[in-house]
Amino acid sequence: MKKQLSVWRLIADSIQQEVPVMLLYVLESKGSSPGRRGFFMAVNARDEMEGSIGGGIMEHKFIDMAKEHLKVVARLGQPDESSRLPESAVRKQIHDKVAAKNRSGMICSGEQTIFLYRVQKKDLVPVQNIVSSLQQNKNGRLKLSPAGIKFSKSIPKKNFHFAMNSKEDWLYQEKIGFKNQLFIIGGGHCALSFSKLMSEMDFYIRVYDERKNLKTMVENETAHEKHFIVDYAELDSLIPAGNNHYVVIMTFGYRTDDIALRAILKKDFKYLGLLGSKSKIERMFKDYRKQGIEESLLRRIHTPVGLQIKSQTPAEIAVSIAAEIIQVKNKDLP
Repeated sequence: MKKQLSVWRLIADSIQQEVPVMLLYVLESKGSSPGRRGFFMAVNARDEMEGSIGGGIMEHKFIDMAKEHLKVVARLGQPDESSRLPESAVRKQIHDKVAAKNRSGMICSGEQTIFLYRVQKKDLVPVQNIVSSLQQNKNGRLKLSPAGIKFSKSIPKKNFHFAMNSKEDWLYQEKIGFKNQLFIIGGGHCALSFSKLMSEMDFYIRVYDERKNLKTMVENETAHEKHFIVDYAELDSLIPAGNNHYVVIMTFGYRTDDIALRAILKKDFKYLGLLGSKSKIERMFKDYRKQGIEESLLRRIHTPVGLQIKSQTPAEIAVSIAAEIIQVKNKDLP
């Protein structure tokens, strides 16, 4: 989220300082494209840059294209016929050296549709509102179209939407802000490493623990929220179900794992994981089956949690869980 914020801040600063600035945004991606939808960057006439649309020769080409346009704007006050771009343009890039047209210079076989837009003074208010929303860790609706940039506080149901009738008639919408919520139950050493790793991704992180003044909770500076609770049974009212909600239980023992899991077991999440040894989990699930807990509920739990890569240290355990969550999150991507 910090990277997104840095891009919008550069755009806002450039508008306020009357420095021409270009927004480059990936509206759609297919196949093995290095820049996925929602990747974006800004380039201004001072050669200041933030963000990325995927890197490589394709990004380099688009940066040069934007800089050339901005040089004309800076020199003349507006683009003329010598500029290769209008104020806004949509360009498809095909990463295949045998493509008949729109070749990107890359050979990874995917496609990208990229929006290039010279930001206008009228865009300052929506850009400032985007910056404010991101600073407050709030969600909102970004709209891009041939008309420019718009923002509202209404939150779309889908993370992304793109509809294109023509290069002059299209609409892109995105839920900006954190798209995913991560709830970590237990604030020990594994939670500390896990929070640090997941903070580099698009997750708003909350950590819960019963132990007040727990050293690893105090040291956790990457979680967005830290909550000390009286009893893990409280999680029933603290953690809502959600299709973009990911929950990992990693408390200090069998009893607390059991209480935490029972509190949220019947809720629907994108991901529910439980850290523990195979023997502990088998014992726990055996008790659940005796008590009549439905097998369908138990099958939804990722346990032992994480990809099985023989993780040993808290850092290695964090990597294995993060990898499994990414696998689940990206399962249906094109």
